[in-house]
Amino acid sequence: MMEEFVASVLRNAQPAKAAPASEEEDIKISVFGVGGGGTNTVSRLMHLGVNGANLYAANTDKQHLNTLPNAISKLLIGKSVTRGLGAGGFPEVGRKCAEVDKKAIEDAVNGSHLVFVCAGMGGGTGTGAAPVIAQAARDQGAIVVSFVTYPFKLERARVERADEGIAKLRESSDSVIILDNNRLVELVPNLPMDKAFMVADEILAKAVGGLVYTIKQPSLVNIDFADVKAVMSRGDMGMIAVGTGKGQNRVTEAVDSTRKNKLVDVDFAGAKGAILHISGGNDLTLGDAISAGEGITNEMDPSASVKWGARLIPDYEGQIEVCAIVTGVTSPYIQARQTAVAESARPKQAAYIIA
Repeated sequence: MMEEFVASVLRNAQPAKAAPASEEEDIKISVFGVGGGGTNTVSRLMHLGVNGANLYAANTDKQHLNTLPNAISKLLIGKSVTRGLGAGGFPEVGRKCAEVDKKAIEDAVNGSHLVFVCAGMGGGTGTGAAPVIAQAARDQGAIVVSFVTYPFKLERARVERADEGIAKLRESSDSVIILDNNRLVELVPNLPMDKAFMVADEILAKAVGGLVYTIKQPSLVNIDFADVKAVMSRGDMGMIAVGTGKGQNRVTEAVDSTRKNKLVDVDFAGAKGAILHISGGNDLTLGDAISAGEGITNEMDPSASVKWGARLIPDYEGQIEVCAIVTGVTSPYIQARQTAVAESARPKQAAYIIA
């Protein structure tokens, strides 16, 4: 259940030991955190001990970059524009900063096969710079998957900017995976604010980290680069769902909680693709993993492309954790707002819906 996941996040907030590096370095994976929210996710990834990916933090705020671990490659973008003082919440400033330092961004993503772009939508740097970074990676032939957080409804102006940012990010990414802060409030309404944002960072980090691990490290069942490409290169919008189960009924509990704990208000029915990352202790059986996967995907489109990986973690004895990245879904709320943004931004005779 979500309470169990939150408890696990808080229990394991200390840095983990990194796994031994794999000798297989053919696939180059890069993770770009953009803006304050995105760089926090990358920092959390490092603390989780995720190995096999190059971690980058790009921000217009020099002071925030200086708080990040030195193991993360830092890019201060747009110094000539903002003097390192941030974008002031203006996406157009964030975009200009990324464009000014596009050469440094291109050098960073050079040679990458798979690039994850993490950002919070609605602010200045993440909203404005993330599409530029995603496009730079895509222009070099990388598969680009963007993971973004969606602002609270009460933030109003940020919501409108977020819709515009997601629309641009969809044009420059192979898939955009959304974590809606409003759903987080519904799932953990009484959690202190700093802990709630820690959970959001953890969910994004686990989603990215799970993919990196099962691509780069030996697992019970591996996901390879071709699997990710097959599911993520459709240009779809997607979402993350997490769930856990313990004890004799752990598979059923994990399936039920994963289907309940969707981080965007969408339905699994008709989804076009999914990547499932299943973690368990040494008692995890192949039958358990298959049953969990079938339970989560049984309402998806019959022709959906589903890829899954399984990993054994000794500390998970007697429990199962599932992280599902589901693509080809639609969110009525977000989609309707993006439609309104598109229509208002174009001449009446040329208005159309972003699909």
